[in-house]
Amino acid sequence: MLLRFLRANYGGRAWAGPVHLAIGFPIGLLGSLYVIVVIAGTASLIGIVVLCAGVLGARWLGSAHRWLARHLHGVSIEPPPPVHRQPGVLGWFRSALGDGPGWRTLVYLVVKEPISIIGLVIFVNFWLSGALLLTYPLWFRTSRGMDTHEREYVGVTMGDLVFNSVPRALILSGVGVLLLLAAPWPTRLILKADIALMRSLLGPTRAEDLLRTRAQVADGSAASLRRIERDLHDGAQTQLISLALHLGLAKEELRSGDKGAALELVDTAHRNAKQALEELRDLVRGIHPPMLDSGLAPALQTLAARSGVPVQVDVALADRPSPAIETIAYFTAAELLANVAKHSRARAVSLTVTQSRPGWLRLVVRDDGVGGAHLGGGLTGLDDRIRAVDGRLDLTSPPGGPTVVSVELPVRV
Repeated sequence: MLLRFLRANYGGRAWAGPVHLAIGFPIGLLGSLYVIVVIAGTASLIGIVVLCAGVLGARWLGSAHRWLARHLHGVSIEPPPPVHRQPGVLGWFRSALGDGPGWRTLVYLVVKEPISIIGLVIFVNFWLSGALLLTYPLWFRTSRGMDTHEREYVGVTMGDLVFNSVPRALILSGVGVLLLLAAPWPTRLILKADIALMRSLLGPTRAEDLLRTRAQVADGSAASLRRIERDLHDGAQTQLISLALHLGLAKEELRSGDKGAALELVDTAHRNAKQALEELRDLVRGIHPPMLDSGLAPALQTLAARSGVPVQVDVALADRPSPAIETIAYFTAAELLANVAKHSRARAVSLTVTQSRPGWLRLVVRDDGVGGAHLGGGLTGLDDRIRAVDGRLDLTSPPGGPTVVSVELPVRV
C-alpha cells in the first residue's frame, strides 16, 4: 500500500510538477510583460501595427506553453488552425485582427500570471521548504545567527526555540517529510487548473476542431475509397477476369469434344470464383462488420472472445445507436483491445458501454497493465474519427497502470 502510494505520487513524471511550478513564474512574468508591451505599443503612432504583430506573435508563446505541457506532463494539446492569411497589406491587418487563437493566447497570458504566482508559493512552501527541512540535520551546524544579546548561536530559530541539536534537527526533518508528502495535492490542483486553461484557450475551439477533424475524415474517406477501388481492381476484378477467361476456354474445349481439358478449366474457374468471394468478403468486413447486424452488444462479445487477453464485457444501452455510431464504437473497441494485447502486458480487461447522459453513450476500456500509454500512432486516427461526430476520447495511463480509455459518442448522428 505504501509503495503504491509513493509510486503514484513520486514516481514517473512526479518530478514534472515542481519543475513546472518553479519555471512557471518566470514564464508567466514573461507573458505578462509581452501583453503590457503590446498594450503600451497600441498608444504609439504605429499602434495598429504593434497590435496586429502582438496578436500574431502570441501564437509563438502559446506553442511554447503547449510544448511544455507535452514534454513535462505528457499532455498533448492540439494546436489551433493556422492563420487564415488574406492577400495584400489590408488583408494582413484583417487576418491579424480576426485571429481568434491569437486573441485567446493573449487572454491566457494575462490569466496565467496569478496562477504562476500561486504555483510559486506552493513550490516554495511545500517542495523547497520540505527539501530544506528534510536535510536540516545535515547542515544546521553551518547556520549561525545573533540573538538580542549579540550572542552567536547555531541553528534555526522559531520564536524563542533554537533548533541547534540533532534531536531538534530531526523534528524539523520530520516536518519536511510531512511537507513533501502533502506537496503533490496542491501541485496537482494548480496544474489541473493550468492545463484546463491551456485546453480552453491555447487549443482549437469546438467549431475549429470539428471543421479540422471532418476535413481529415473526408480525406481519410477519400483515401479509403481509393484503397477499395485498388483492392477491387487488383484483387476480385482480376480473379473474375480470370474466371471469365477460363470459362470461355472451357466452352471452346466442350465444343471440340475434349471434356477432360474442359473439366480442368472449369475446376480452375471454380477456384478463381472462391478466391474472388473470399477477397470480397474481407473487403466488406473492413467496411461494415457483419456481426453488427445483430447489434452492438453481440458484436462486442464476439470481439472480446477473439482477444488474446480475457475481457469482461458489459453493455447497457436503453436505445440502439445509429449504424454509423455502432460502426465507430465497434472499431474503437477493436483498436483499443488490440493495443492492450500488443503493449499493456495486462492480465484482464473490462469493456463497458453505458448511456452517460440522454443521447450519449460512453465506452470505457480499462486494463491492469503497465500503463504509460499516450495519444499517438493508431489512437490519433481513432481520436480524429471520434471527434468527427462531435465525440471525445480521454486517456489516463499513469506509469504502473491502470490504463483507462473513455470514449463518449452521440447515440445518433
